[in-house]
Amino acid sequence: MAVLSYIEAARLALAEEMRRDPMVWAVGEDLGRGGVFGQYKGLIDEFGADRISDAPISESCIMGAAVGAAMMGTRPIVEMRFSDFALCAVDELVNQAAKARYMFGGQTRVPLVVREPIGMWRSSAAQHSQSLEAWYAHIPGLVVAVPSTPADNRALLKAAIRCDDPVVFMEHKNLWPLEGEVPDNDEVGTFGKARTVREGSDLTIVTWSACVHTAAQAAETLANEGIETDLIDLRTLWPWDREAVFHSVGRTGRLLVAQEAVSVAGFGAEIAATVAEHMHGALKAPVRRLGAPRIPISYAPVLEDEVRVTKDAIAAAARKMVNDR
Repeated sequence: MAVLSYIEAARLALAEEMRRDPMVWAVGEDLGRGGVFGQYKGLIDEFGADRISDAPISESCIMGAAVGAAMMGTRPIVEMRFSDFALCAVDELVNQAAKARYMFGGQTRVPLVVREPIGMWRSSAAQHSQSLEAWYAHIPGLVVAVPSTPADNRALLKAAIRCDDPVVFMEHKNLWPLEGEVPDNDEVGTFGKARTVREGSDLTIVTWSACVHTAAQAAETLANEGIETDLIDLRTLWPWDREAVFHSVGRTGRLLVAQEAVSVAGFGAEIAATVAEHMHGALKAPVRRLGAPRIPISYAPVLEDEVRVTKDAIAAAARKMVNDR
């Protein structure tokens, strides 16, 4: 095991895959100087400007060129800088990349990775702070990955690069400095396989991305009160590990879904509805979900904090579910 930060783990994965496969390359704004967050720092020195490619400020042009390159046999990694900016290229991703394999009867494929940093970060305000993962989970043809740890950031990015379908790879900006153990071997992640963070018998909490760590803090608080939670990190939202969630809820009888994204039409609603439809007989309490209100994210830290899903909010919701017998 090596101890790496979340950002270092992804950079390692990209370098390893570029060494393994000469068809892997990256394109986006400011990649030559290492990327806006340093995700590509030093890679141009090893791989050159042809494979760590700087692009003009035109997200639709970047995405469109990468989709065409993927259909011609290369494996592009598209850097969108912020998930908010990727909306400028949503037609190329949603109407072209996601549908090409189906519309051409399997005669082509689009092995494309779109890196979209998500989430609230340092008072970045309404246009740089959104968590839009539910948009892409809604689109047939797209894989959606939301890693929460350095180990998963490396393993799932490697899986995304090797995937023959377009993958929207959503890394939370607040996780960049997070450090953790990363296997020294060439581990490749598996889409649709959740991780059990901790085990308990009173309540299941399902979450993903940075909210995993918030929920883990809440679970610690609850454990000190005698409430034991099963905490599940989905890792990917499409495909998502329904069986892991069903198995857990079957034991605990209670489900709380937590997400940083706006609660209205968020992916948490999909999980809640699926469990309610398939496991209503096993439930001891109505399914509960937590998410942000449907308002823009403010620049002011005090207002930004008002929309956060906090460890205290998760603990309070879980406590109420267990104690309201």
